Formats: sequence, structure tokens, C-alpha cells
Amino acid sequence: MRGNFQNQKTNFNTFDKRVTLKQNFFLLLVLIISTSGLLGQEASKADHPFIAQWGGSGPGKGQLWNPFGIAVDRSGKVYVADYANDRIEVFDSDGHYVTQWGTKGTGSDQFHHALGVVVDSKGYVYVADTLNSRIKKYTSQGELVTIWGEQGENPGQLFNPALLTLGLKGILVVADCSNNRVEEFTPDGVYAGQVGEGGDGPGQFSMPTGTATDSQGNIYVTDTNHHRVEEFGPMGRFLTQWGRHGSGEGEFDTPEGVAVDGQGTIYVVDSGNNRIQVFTSSGAYLDQWGTEGEGNGQFNAPAGIALDGAGRVYVTDWGNDRVEKFGP
Repeated sequence: MRGNFQNQKTNFNTFDKRVTLKQNFFLLLVLIISTSGLLGQEASKADHPFIAQWGGSGPGKGQLWNPFGIAVDRSGKVYVADYANDRIEVFDSDGHYVTQWGTKGTGSDQFHHALGVVVDSKGYVYVADTLNSRIKKYTSQGELVTIWGEQGENPGQLFNPALLTLGLKGILVVADCSNNRVEEFTPDGVYAGQVGEGGDGPGQFSMPTGTATDSQGNIYVTDTNHHRVEEFGPMGRFLTQWGRHGSGEGEFDTPEGVAVDGQGTIYVVDSGNNRIQVFTSSGAYLDQWGTEGEGNGQFNAPAGIALDGAGRVYVTDWGNDRVEKFGP
């Protein structure tokens, strides 16, 4: 797990603590797995074959440290929110390093543990600067365009924004994690509405982390602490939900990233179960791949997910400090 996200409003350092907690926890897991002889096995299914991986622990160019959000632009470039290195790194579709920007801090050109990244059709890059509770918009070369947001609970304010996506008409859909809601903004940062609220019932959240939209404008949210996915209509009306805590088909342990392909198929990063699960648009289980480990196609607490135009799947493998790429 990535730690308990409860009591966020009384603990501003929870996301920082996740790094240390995760490292200690997964060190123990790796020791257990290695004694059982599972490390190094190929784990992805034939219908989502493993293609490549890149990264590796460290602060150097092309290295990663707890990567979280991931996005792919129309040209195939891959953008990674390199969470613990406080930067965005850019790679080509084969994993070759292209560029990076950002350092740790509160300045206009800095990040404090950015979790989310998404790219629009014009090539603008939006980043959830998580512990600074703001959204930053860049050109594809990393030139800052604008910043918005501040810590708070009022409309348009944010508290530890996590993953983000783009909806109809370029509306930015942000998982406002510690406020237990989803907020929407125009591409220039004008507040455009809210989806959901804190609570345990339908349409409510406890630490939402991931957002995705389909071609009809429906919004899918990973309700992380409730171990479920919730679906809302384009106007924010609750439609349905699926999942519960567990390890069976259609069950989740700390779901985080979510993505939707052109046919409306939904891919969910089932982080605590070290797998990707696939569903229909109504939540019917279809498929899964991934097991726990360090080998090709295995995961150590995967986090973010993105699809390119050809249906290839990119996953940030948080605990293994890498990106993995799979076939459609």
C-alpha cells in the first residue's frame, strides 16, 4: 500500500511519508518474493504483451524515483511525473530520454512532489503540483504558460491534487484528493465545476486519486480508500460504481490510475494487487494482467496509466522506479 490517506487535513506531510513507508514496505515484499523464486518471471498476458521498460532508480537523466502520473501526446512522446525527483521527464515511445524540467520547491518553475500529468491536443502539458496544491500549464518544451490553484476547500481551490485528465472541450478534470472531490477547470484555469464530495455513499469519495473520461464525456474516478471505481455523467451526475476490497476478479486494493480507450474499455491500476484490470464501460470485468515482482510485466505498486493512439499501454511501476510498456 501507499499508506493510509485518512486524516489528510491534519497531516500536510502524508504524501512525503508515502515515499519512506513504501520503500520500507516493498523492501520486505521483495525479500519474501525472492525467497519464493518468483522474481524475473514474465507476467503479462498474451493479449497485452510486454514490450519494453525504462527508468531505474536515481536522479540522473532518464532515471526515475517513484514515478506516478504518465501521459502520451499525439506524436508518441511519453511524459512522466517523476514524483520523488520533483520533475517531469519526457521520453520517446521507445523509452529514450528526451528532456526534463522542474526542481523541488515552491517557485513558479518548481514542484513539490507532482503526482499528475496530462497533455492536450495542442501539446500543452498540465501538471498537478501536489504538495503545492496547484496546477501548472506548460508548452511541450517545458516553458511555463500559467499557474492556478491554492490550498483550500473553496471552489477552485485544491488540497493535494493527484491524477488529472481531459474531458469534453478540453476541460481539465482533477482528482482533488484531500478534499475528497473532483474539480473541473478550463484550459486557462477558470473553475468550471465539481463532481462528488466526501463520504461513503454513491457519488462520494475517500481520497480519489485517478480520473479518466470517455468520448461521451462520462467521468471515471478511482475512489482509492473505498477500493472502487465510480462513474459520473458529463454534468457530474452519479451513474454507477463497481469494485470492493479484495483480490478477486473485479475487486481492488487501492486503485489509483485509470484510463479509457477509444472503444470505451476501462483500464484500472489495481495498485495493491500489483495488476491492471480491464472492464467494460458499465464495469463488467474483462481481463487482467500483472503479478508482484521485478521482472518484465511484473509490478511493485503500479500507479499511473496511459494509452497511445495505437492502444499500447504505459504504466508507471512506482516501487520499481520504471515505466513499463505493453501491447494493445
